[in-house]
Amino acid sequence: MTSRRGRREWAAIALGLGLCLAPPSVLAAAADLRLPVPGLKAPAEIRVDRWGVPHIYAGNERDAFFVQGWNAARERLFQIDLWRRRGLGQLAEVFGPAYVEQDKATRLFLYRGDMAREWQAYGRGGPGMLNAERITTAFVAGINAHIEWLEANPSKLPPEFKLLGYRPAKWSPEDVVRIRSHGLTRNLRSEVARANVACRADLKSDGIRVGLQPAWETRLPEGLDPCLPKDVLRVFDLATQGVRITRDSLKGARAADVRIAADERELETLEGSNNWVIAPKKSATGRPIMANDPHRAYTTPSLRYIAHVVAPGMNVIGAGEPALPGISIGHNGSIAFGLTIFSIDQEDLYVYELNPANADEYRYAGRWEPVRTVSEVIRVKGGPPVIARLKFTRHGPLIYTDTDRDRGYAVRSCWLEPGMAPYFGAIDYMRAQNFDDFRRAMRHWGAPTENQVYADTKGNIGWVPGGLAPIRVGYDGLLPVPGDGRYEWAGFWSGDQMPWVLNPKSGWFATANQMNLPADFPYHRRMLGFEWTNGSRYARIAEVLSLPGKVSLAESMRLQNDILSIPARRLVALLAPLSSSESRTQSALDLLRGWNGVQHADSAQAALLEVWFSRHLGRAFKEALLSKAAADAMGPPDAAVMLDALEKPTARFGPNATELRNEVLLGSLAAAWAEMEKLQGTDPRQWQWGKLHHNLPEHALSAALDEATRAKFNVGPLAKGGSAYTPNQSTYRVSDFRHINGASFRIVVDVGNWDRSRAVNHPGQSGHPDSLHYRDLAALWQKGEYFPLAYSRQAVVAATKYRIVLNPQTQPDYRLPSSGR
Repeated sequence: MTSRRGRREWAAIALGLGLCLAPPSVLAAAADLRLPVPGLKAPAEIRVDRWGVPHIYAGNERDAFFVQGWNAARERLFQIDLWRRRGLGQLAEVFGPAYVEQDKATRLFLYRGDMAREWQAYGRGGPGMLNAERITTAFVAGINAHIEWLEANPSKLPPEFKLLGYRPAKWSPEDVVRIRSHGLTRNLRSEVARANVACRADLKSDGIRVGLQPAWETRLPEGLDPCLPKDVLRVFDLATQGVRITRDSLKGARAADVRIAADERELETLEGSNNWVIAPKKSATGRPIMANDPHRAYTTPSLRYIAHVVAPGMNVIGAGEPALPGISIGHNGSIAFGLTIFSIDQEDLYVYELNPANADEYRYAGRWEPVRTVSEVIRVKGGPPVIARLKFTRHGPLIYTDTDRDRGYAVRSCWLEPGMAPYFGAIDYMRAQNFDDFRRAMRHWGAPTENQVYADTKGNIGWVPGGLAPIRVGYDGLLPVPGDGRYEWAGFWSGDQMPWVLNPKSGWFATANQMNLPADFPYHRRMLGFEWTNGSRYARIAEVLSLPGKVSLAESMRLQNDILSIPARRLVALLAPLSSSESRTQSALDLLRGWNGVQHADSAQAALLEVWFSRHLGRAFKEALLSKAAADAMGPPDAAVMLDALEKPTARFGPNATELRNEVLLGSLAAAWAEMEKLQGTDPRQWQWGKLHHNLPEHALSAALDEATRAKFNVGPLAKGGSAYTPNQSTYRVSDFRHINGASFRIVVDVGNWDRSRAVNHPGQSGHPDSLHYRDLAALWQKGEYFPLAYSRQAVVAATKYRIVLNPQTQPDYRLPSSGR
């Protein structure tokens, strides 16, 4: 007789499937489920392992992508439905009038070009391989097959749909590639921030906000008034933000736009990630190692989903975004690949003179040119449809009109070119078999702009950056420009004009979003970008990988979880010779003296250091160096610029530089000590960084739920070490120290001995709150641990928790196979 525990386990599995397959007593008798799936061409199976990873086996490539889509809907239907609605501008249809403005904004950034050119820009297929359009058609057919089953079995809908009272929508292949606003953005907000500093102070002051790399001095474009409207990016922010669902927004009491706070929005879209490859001569395995931990906003379920897709001629495993076909980070049995952001500047804000007699005309090349208007209907739950009049110039979407000054503002973005659907191009490179194939695929990569690291079974390692890069003539893209025809893109740089590396002499290659253009790269002419992420993570990774000896898989996993902060170490060194007659300040100096900068969750030093660094030191530094107008015009200073100035004060602080520098350090440190006493009491032995710094990946519905349901849907809070500058990137919201950006997915690949590869995906693989795999990986992730990423058939069979057999029959068949597990 089946145990009660066994029945509960199988009930949870059935719930995770979103299916009602057979009585619990039957399900508990065997770990096999057989399902009819109309639309499938031949039988297929999904083996779900004990960590929730689906291993998909199909008899042909078309069915493999069909089943990948079906499985994505099985596990992540609400997440991918929300992804689609947000991207297409269809939120108001199910959530009400509070989302009309976000829908309007998002529709401005849909791809509206020729679909034939769009499809041709991606995976070109080949003998026996599907092209991009056929892959996507199969993938969405699988999603729709699962949705059709739910239409016939509405009681099995995921709980979010029941709570919100709507049904998932069917997909078309074009939905997948027309959506562009989910991708990471490239510098538009910084253009506006720089203009704001120039308006209120001067461009030189902006060098405190962002240090340009390589060394560069920008200037105001001729004809630009840098004093822009305060809310000039409101529409852009709405178009690119996530979905905030609250009780008030669902009530539809007001038709205002639902906006995410600026500090949280910046963290939501913050680019990050680490990756590295180790050559056989440097590897403890004698084979290459590839490691990658992409950094994005934390959500429940995770942004990424691990899957294994197998068909004749294709055997690829790793992670991708669940709404997209294919795998973007992982390996295919011949090569391994992993990505981080490579900071190509892909956006410009254009400022137009509008016709005073007709605001729908703008001056271009000495004449008035009409704004193009597209009218679309936005359906609104609980209200009448709204007609959205979307306006476009020759450069892109018109996002703001200032009729008082007769000015208009439009965004030109590489997003809107063919082949720019974020991450979708992975369907091409994931099938590469060697470095030449891989480089060829990356030549056409569009978005997001990437550092791809590469390793193969022949022992090669390499680096191939990619991304559509505008050719700007006579300007650098760091400020908005007049839209009168003087500042145009002269096409795009070819992928062949990007740098690349194969088999570096060091035996390793790593990227962490740092400025990594080679010393001989002609950046003065080929201006890819000048704004890069702080180099501290890379510096620590390079420090470890450069140590004598060889690097193992375990050491790569430890390095991904490394919480040594180089900025903290530099600050402690600056404080070492200082003393103070003020007791609080001296207590702070005593606490930090000799500390190694390792930011454990239970560390009192890390708590004080981070409160000081993020809430006090930056402000004191700005105010010491800048006019009040300049300091007030910008957010936190560039950490690299600040640390360099503090270490070499004469370059920035002027007369009595060292004395003034020490005043900044000691005064702000005393303020941080006083705040720590308010936050955690007067006894520093009780202070802990993890009591402040916490990880809480919220579900999209979190703010709309009652407390008990919210606890079921959210995972955490979990005490967290590290910071924005540690390899274990742990960027937090300064207002409450909530860790909302970092690595949810990590992978370390043993190239050639694939079953020894390891991965983790926080908080779990499933999107069903009652699933066994909704939060089961959170504890592993918090401790810096991993699970085996089974690849060989033998390893997959040994790890299988349950098996789903899919067949193309149209009638139910619940017979359980007696063998083949």
